[in-house]
Amino acid sequence: MEAVDPFIFRLAIFVLAVFVGYYVVWSVTPALHTPLMSVTNAISSVIIVGALAAAGAAAANPANPFGKSVGALAVLLASINIFGGFLVTQRMLAMYRKKDTVDVKLKAGE
Repeated sequence: MEAVDPFIFRLAIFVLAVFVGYYVVWSVTPALHTPLMSVTNAISSVIIVGALAAAGAAAANPANPFGKSVGALAVLLASINIFGGFLVTQRMLAMYRKKDTVDVKLKAGE
């Protein structure tokens, strides 16, 4: 029996993760969207740590610039995801604030 090629094995895991992620995200009710965004921001911060480790490991081998560029791209995309997620979360939480509280603070000059 022959072993499965590691690339094919990892590709299959990635494709399965894409399908599972798609169905998990689209089955979330709107009331759970804000807590889910907070959790995804935490996951993205872990992704940045992994991307920095990958870029650092690739920097040790100057003959292969591909790993460094992919690591830098991963850091950039995860950073955009984190900051965008925080902006969306703040906007969603602002929708649940009472308008009286916001109006009183605006009139008081706060």
